[in-house]
Amino acid sequence: MRHLSRITAALVLSAVALGGGAWNATLMQEQAAKRSTGVRQQVSALLELSRQQSGVPGLERARRVNAFFNQRVDWRDDQEVWGKVDHWASPMEMFDKGAGDCEDLAMGKYFTLLGLGLPPASLRLVYVKAQFQGRTQAHMVLAWYPEGKAEPFILDNINPEMLPASQRGDLQPVFSFNAEGLWQGVGPQGAGNPLARLGVWRDALERARAEGF
Repeated sequence: MRHLSRITAALVLSAVALGGGAWNATLMQEQAAKRSTGVRQQVSALLELSRQQSGVPGLERARRVNAFFNQRVDWRDDQEVWGKVDHWASPMEMFDKGAGDCEDLAMGKYFTLLGLGLPPASLRLVYVKAQFQGRTQAHMVLAWYPEGKAEPFILDNINPEMLPASQRGDLQPVFSFNAEGLWQGVGPQGAGNPLARLGVWRDALERARAEGF
């Protein structure tokens, strides 16, 4: 988490369209083999999770992915993990450290659910104002929209229970984005084209693609 002004500025500068589609499992395993034992174990577990999802409804897929990352990756600040104020880690970078901040966890869940076949349009990364530890803090979550339903479920590490957005009164949406656009809050009104925004988000996306995500 960081000050909201920094997060808003980062979003404006760095949001970029995300691709969707199946993983390249061979590439994932090749890249994991170049890293630590911990990365290899996490990628193997992720691929096993994928193999178990045939015929599983979207809601349960989202719950399993939310739990996978919340249970396996420690939530820690970028300064502690990377020695810098802000670093958007790819999934394998996060696995290598065994830790990540809210952006890293939300992006890991995003890439995983795309790989498990959920439509890109059903997923949005959302910057929020979160009431946490007695104060308002900037935070990122992943919103999943079930087909035909207007209200998303929230995948989060502050509250590990995946709840409808209406039950997360502690979160106030600021911006949301995915492959198709950028929105104010999580509403239908578009706020911009992420293709026009470059920076740390594009860099993280390129690193994730190079890893097979």
